[in-house]
Amino acid sequence: MTLAHTPRRLRYAMVGGGRDAFIGGVHRQAAALDGQIELVAGALSSSPDKARASGRDLFLAEDRNHGSWQALLADELRRSPEERIDFVSIVTPNHLHHPVALAFVEAGFHVVCDKPLVHTSAQAQDLEAAVKRQGTVFGVTYNYTGYPLVRQMRHMVQSGAIGTVRKVVVEYHQGWLATAVEDSGSKQAAWRVDPALSGAAGAMGDIGSHAENLLSTVTGLEIESLCADLSAMGAGRTLDDDGNMLLRLQGGARGVLIASQICTGSENDLRLRVSGTTGSLVWCQENPNQLLHLPLDGPPRTLTRASAGLCEAAVRASRLPAGHPEGFIEAFANVYLGVAADIRARLQGVAADPLAADYPRIEAGARGVRFIERVLASAASDSKWTAMQDGLDSVPRATEPALSRSPAAEPAA
Repeated sequence: MTLAHTPRRLRYAMVGGGRDAFIGGVHRQAAALDGQIELVAGALSSSPDKARASGRDLFLAEDRNHGSWQALLADELRRSPEERIDFVSIVTPNHLHHPVALAFVEAGFHVVCDKPLVHTSAQAQDLEAAVKRQGTVFGVTYNYTGYPLVRQMRHMVQSGAIGTVRKVVVEYHQGWLATAVEDSGSKQAAWRVDPALSGAAGAMGDIGSHAENLLSTVTGLEIESLCADLSAMGAGRTLDDDGNMLLRLQGGARGVLIASQICTGSENDLRLRVSGTTGSLVWCQENPNQLLHLPLDGPPRTLTRASAGLCEAAVRASRLPAGHPEGFIEAFANVYLGVAADIRARLQGVAADPLAADYPRIEAGARGVRFIERVLASAASDSKWTAMQDGLDSVPRATEPALSRSPAAEPAA
């Protein structure tokens, strides 16, 4: 039975994202941007003292500022439905995504989880089954899908504006791991190069997962098979910090995917090119308010955010008039708005408006985990192509990564 719903802000709790964390602050700013969602509870660190100190920084009430996610969940379950959170946002290192998300889903709470979703496809399948069983909302923060011109690009590709897709190139270049920053006190680097925390993949899990999701979301095409080469360029690293692959896509299209965190001088250079039989589209994350359209039968044109003639999904994703830059936080906020629209519809007992409830769901997160496993399997294989299907004989374990070693990465004799 659906209870009568009085319009109000949605309440959420956060797990992880305390002091010294980067992404937690981004999530909180994004969730708060439109005034529809408020943070009311949290367990913001794996250290109880740091968790409570972080909660005090954010002015959480003492009785909702917890030292562990287990205490947070137990407290929420004790509260009346009128007091409870509507959803939890999980922004911990990767190894905690599965246990935390599964516990909250099984308790009936909606979830927003950072990517990559979990460590293994078995965990992803487990979580997918729980979400289906409980009927909960589950959003995965592939935040780049929230950019207005990514949604415009999706619309143009999938409506046939550039004809049949032939070639897709997605590149994600960063340079922050070009040196051994994990040895100089960088918390963000330290857990990302640790297989126990990050999982079996390094750069491919951290940013390659974004590249795969952007490609799949915009084109609507599945990756059928791939040929991957992973490398650990940083001395002493066991996880990849550089990856390159060829893709065979549904319908005969071909693709290239690059994900590297050792490209010296690069900041957050994510770009996507989709070429079809009648034109191409090019979008770059560091210049997100422009989309280049290269038609076969006319001159190039540049579409700009909030300008005339964009699709409804792109229009809804913009907050400011044309010429006023919007960016990373706003794109993240659009993911949260989509989740909020879905939750509100369920509170009201109505079907959600698909344009409003536009966000990456658990299926996208699970697909991303399978993609990472297939990349690792391909890199470990002597075969040229590795099929994107279940039943692979083996997938490399986190303790046995299959990487090509750069001569520069080998220790001196």
